[in-house]
Amino acid sequence: MSGHSKWATIKHKKGAADATRGKLFAKLIRQVEVAAREGGGDPEMNPTLRTMYQKARSASVPLDTIQKAIKRGSGAIEGVKYETVSYEGYAPSGVAVIVECLTDNRNRTGPDVRTVFTKLGGSMAEPGAVAWQFERKGVIVLPKKVTEDDLMEAALEAGAEDLTDQGDTWQLTSGPSDLHQVVKALEDAGIAYDSADLTMLATQTVPLDTEADARKVLRLIDGLEDLDDVQNVYANFDIPDAILETVMA
Repeated sequence: MSGHSKWATIKHKKGAADATRGKLFAKLIRQVEVAAREGGGDPEMNPTLRTMYQKARSASVPLDTIQKAIKRGSGAIEGVKYETVSYEGYAPSGVAVIVECLTDNRNRTGPDVRTVFTKLGGSMAEPGAVAWQFERKGVIVLPKKVTEDDLMEAALEAGAEDLTDQGDTWQLTSGPSDLHQVVKALEDAGIAYDSADLTMLATQTVPLDTEADARKVLRLIDGLEDLDDVQNVYANFDIPDAILETVMA
C-alpha cells in the first residue's frame, strides 16, 4: 500500500507507545463527547457514538474516562461545548488536504490552522475547493492472519464494499452507515482487526516520487495534527513504499 492510508496506519501503530498518547486520548475523548451530544448517550441507539466508543477503547482509553465524556456530551454533567468545523487547503506539490476540527473557539482554531499551512509551504482554500476529491467511508484494517475468502464471507453480507491487499494488512471499506455492522460481523466470526474508523478516502491521488517532496508534505500534515483542536487530517498524496519507509525510519 502506498500513500496517505499506509502512512496513517504506521503512525497509528507507533502512537500507542510514543509521547503523543496523551494528546491522542484527549482527541478521542472529545470525539466521544461530541458524538454523545449530537446523537444521545446510548451507544446502541447512536451509531456515531458506538464507533467513537470502540475507537477510544481500541486505543486503551480508560472506560471511566469514556463514560464521563459520554455524560458530559449528553448533558448529565457539565462540560465544554464543542462544534465541528472543517478547513481545506493544499500542501506542497498540490496535494489536497482536509482538516477536521472540534473546537470551542473558532477564532482560535482557524488562525492556528492557517498559520501551519503558511509556515510549512501550503495554502488555505475556499470550502469545497478540494472536498470533491474525497468520499466518506468506513475503513477497517486487519492483519494478514485471515484469508481473503474468510474475510469476504464474513463481511460482504454485512455491507463491506471492497477488500484490498495492502502488503502486510487487509483493508476493508464500507459505506459510513455500514461500518458498525461490518465490525460486528467480523467479531461474530472471531476475526481480529487492527482499527475500524470513519475516514475520508481520496478518489484521485497526487504522486510524490522524491524523498524531498514526501518530507515536505508529511511535515505539513504532522504540523496540522499537532494542533489540539484538529481531530483528523486527510490528504490525497501517494508515496511509493520505498520512499515512505525511508521517511518513516
